[in-house]
Amino acid sequence: MEKRRRQSGRDGGDRERNEFDQKTVEIKRVTRVVAGGKRMRFRALVVIGDHKGRVGMGLKKGADVSESVNKAVNAAKKSMITLPLINETIPHEVNVKYKSSSLMFKPAKPGTGVIAGGAVRSVMELSGVKNVVCKMLGSNNKVNNVKAVFAAFNKMKSKSALAQMRK
Repeated sequence: MEKRRRQSGRDGGDRERNEFDQKTVEIKRVTRVVAGGKRMRFRALVVIGDHKGRVGMGLKKGADVSESVNKAVNAAKKSMITLPLINETIPHEVNVKYKSSSLMFKPAKPGTGVIAGGAVRSVMELSGVKNVVCKMLGSNNKVNNVKAVFAAFNKMKSKSALAQMRK
């Protein structure tokens, strides 16, 4: 007979399982100059997703790394968007430009996998897109590339929405 352990927090109650996976894409030490010298803070770029088409992004600063990551996760939960996935891929081709980052997305056949680099791969895996081809053009700035992915997600339309537009 197996023993099951209950996970409990400080208050003794059951801890809920987090519904979203999170990936810290970038942590940077940033400074600002004040009268007494330099003030250091940390900036965290975090992407969260449920692998079923819901994904969010947060970019926040804090006094230490854990504070900035927690703030970024909370911001990501507030900025969740839902993707119109078709057979674990995107519904149509998308080209998007955000500042100096340009991204090109193409749907792919099952079995292709996520063909994307860097920060874009993290977002795609967390969003539940399993087959896609993406090319990053222009800047390799992680923040701008992640924001460009979300701009592309906002441009995507479901098949029913595309059919409505054609009528």
